[in-house]
Amino acid sequence: MTLSAPAPSSAIDALFTNARLPDGRLVAIAVGGGRFVSFGETPATDAGVPVTDLGGALVSPSFVEGHIHLDTSFIGDVWKPHRPCTNGFDVRERVAFQMDLLSTAAPMAHRARAQLELCVANGTLRMRSHVMIDGSVGLKHLEPVLEVREAARDLIDIQLVAFPQSGILTCPGTAEVMDEAIAAGCDLVGGLDPAIVDRDIEKHLDVVFGIAEKRGVGVDIHLHDAHMLGVFEIEQIAARTAALGMQGHVAVSHAYALGEVSTDQAKRTADIIAKAGVAIMTNAPGAHGFPPVTLLRAAGVTVFSGSDNIRDSWWPYGDGDMLSRANIIGYRSGFYTDAELESVFDVVTTAGATALRLGDYGLVPGASADFVVIPAAHVPEAVAALPRERKVYRRGKLVAEGGKLVA
Repeated sequence: MTLSAPAPSSAIDALFTNARLPDGRLVAIAVGGGRFVSFGETPATDAGVPVTDLGGALVSPSFVEGHIHLDTSFIGDVWKPHRPCTNGFDVRERVAFQMDLLSTAAPMAHRARAQLELCVANGTLRMRSHVMIDGSVGLKHLEPVLEVREAARDLIDIQLVAFPQSGILTCPGTAEVMDEAIAAGCDLVGGLDPAIVDRDIEKHLDVVFGIAEKRGVGVDIHLHDAHMLGVFEIEQIAARTAALGMQGHVAVSHAYALGEVSTDQAKRTADIIAKAGVAIMTNAPGAHGFPPVTLLRAAGVTVFSGSDNIRDSWWPYGDGDMLSRANIIGYRSGFYTDAELESVFDVVTTAGATALRLGDYGLVPGASADFVVIPAAHVPEAVAALPRERKVYRRGKLVAEGGKLVA
């Protein structure tokens, strides 16, 4: 980062002194009109401009929640005991359990707002949520989530993915409803396990990329399919991405297969992914292999993260804290050095912003002044210690402190 010179005082309406940047430098941060004005020496300001002394605490760009499900969490509802699959993990059975539990859940808008507030309170101000869209539910999940997004627009920026939870080819009418969902307000088109769920990789991808090309939107596909089958699907997605010139607009979420094959195979596929400009999302779930973060990043792949499910029918865990998610990924990856801890911090901040194509992000002049103040001396300590007494600022205004919203 290049520190900017002090700005004219007339451009500044808030000043934060003794701010520790992720690169270790201690600076003053000037904010004006909800945007960062400068990072550097303390500038002269007009009388009455509020000054906040951060006391040397670490200042981070707001966290990027790259994969969540606002419509299916039970946060804000009564506890729902987990129902295990009857014979090992099965996507279709889990979906059936989900629909059963959602039928008696609290109103979706209430639960979505509660989950949103949990995430914001922990420092997330940019988010991508998948929303169930298929021929059976139509747009019933999307409509309340769109309302929640609009009501929270001053608090958080949210991208929505039209997610075919029940499959596309095996659920009549889903392709048409997904197209409608993009027209109604979804920002990306999703997909789900083309081989195992729909049993036709090419036709599934024809629909997903066809809608993306028609509507001019990006793609984010759930891919749980394992081992070489999953790797083959990832390579097919990469090929489609390159052929359509969609580099940087496509993500594969989960991609368990990359953590289930040999290192040599993973490296070969990583090179294909990097060349195609496909991003990989991992939340490092405890019951699965997961993509090798260091190997992928070394190949030039953008690796980002998300909470995925938070206290829903898929599992009872999740706290909406992306710093905690960085800790989990680091722990499961065997990361110990400062450089490794810094890399996983990047996964939940800058790399997430890259994957979501956020042009208004980061600790740079001109970007929206969205940041988190963490009581830590540096990034490695923040990832390892998970300080909870954070302050969250949206456009230069305090919105959360100590895990609770203040505005």
